[in-house]
Amino acid sequence: MRIPPFKIERFFARWEFAVEFMLSGSDCESLAVAELLELEPGARDRLERLRLGYTETPGAPALRAEIAGLYETIRPDEVLVMSGAEEAIYLFMQATLAAGDRVVVHTPCYQSLTELPRAIGCEVVPWRGDSARGFALDPADLERRLEPGTRVVVLNTPHNPTGHMMSREAQAAVVVLARSRGVTLFSDEVYRELEHDPAARLPAACDLEPSAVSLGVMSKAYGLPGLRIGWIATHDRALLRRVAELKDYTTICAAAPSELMAEIALRQRASIVRRNLGIIRDNLARLDDFFARRRDRFEWSAPDAGPVGFPRLLGEDVEAFCERLAREASVLLLPGTVFDDAENRFRIGFGRRNLPQALARLDEFLG
Repeated sequence: MRIPPFKIERFFARWEFAVEFMLSGSDCESLAVAELLELEPGARDRLERLRLGYTETPGAPALRAEIAGLYETIRPDEVLVMSGAEEAIYLFMQATLAAGDRVVVHTPCYQSLTELPRAIGCEVVPWRGDSARGFALDPADLERRLEPGTRVVVLNTPHNPTGHMMSREAQAAVVVLARSRGVTLFSDEVYRELEHDPAARLPAACDLEPSAVSLGVMSKAYGLPGLRIGWIATHDRALLRRVAELKDYTTICAAAPSELMAEIALRQRASIVRRNLGIIRDNLARLDDFFARRRDRFEWSAPDAGPVGFPRLLGEDVEAFCERLAREASVLLLPGTVFDDAENRFRIGFGRRNLPQALARLDEFLG
């Protein structure tokens, strides 16, 4: 299977650790190991006594129990732990798709959601959010794309890179469409729990439809990408079995220290999410003010959830702008071209505490 270079990761490989300010990150402020362990009595002792042997392929039972607690109907044995969201996406696609299948993908999107099906030999059909309506999706557009041979619909809400969160009514319509056509719904929910208004949180897809698959990860809402822990949750036991069998050819099992720290973090997630939402809300207010002052250079649609937005740059090519900003001001924005966006947009991240300093540097750069 031949897969083209991953545009986002190649861009970050060049710039992420070479600039002073990462203003395009898709995660939240990370915790130090000591900070995480201080959240729970006895956690440090558990980590120090942990034996560094192999772990169970599906994931440590205690971790799967904590993950299952994120959902309404999922049992621990309906969770499969992965090495980040990327392994979960890779193995789901391998387990589910074959050459000639059709896959409808919510776009713009994380590149592996489109390139992996293409590499398998699938026809990939984009389902685009409407930038004129805050990147909203229209279920009627999806219905028109569900031609015979469609095997999977990929949905991402809250959405990366736009920060859009679909309505409860739209989500319900998507679930009904997938069920009626016998299509598997793969729901990327890595920003769930980072809704700017928690009352607007959507149900997990796996709680709405037995065949749906929900994707989660420690990297985004919880700000712990260094743990490299992700998962899928579904009632489809046959699919879980196929994915687990494929995992024997990739990572086999997750790292024991990562599983333990992820378990602790999920048990203490209320305080972690509360901290991260506080950072996001403060930074979003700063961004709203910045973009209001800079209407001559940017178009800004405030996101509904998560730590990312997708503004439009005016008057200059976005790739050239991002390169010049990184080189001259040591501030990194992510050009929308890595998402195959054609509207001259870029991703801005606002989940980290140093956003005020990064924004001041950007403001100075603009003159």
